Amino acid sequence: MGKRTPITNRVRELREANGAMSQAALGEAVGVTRQTIIAIEQGRYSPSLETAFRISRLFGVGLEDVFGWEEE
Repeated sequence: MGKRTPITNRVRELREANGAMSQAALGEAVGVTRQTIIAIEQGRYSPSLETAFRISRLFGVGLEDVFGWEEE
């Protein structure tokens, strides 16, 4: 596994809380691939600001309710 980013997230938790949305469905809804969603959830990829906003708006929560910053 690659190096983890300092960006934390609750994407998987929110997907599961919203009707067990699949990674593929989330990716399609926000304009990225399923593999990108997997990498974001695993902390191996930091989404673009645009993608981060799209994810948070899709779930109806604020950006900081989905993503956080973990000090090293």
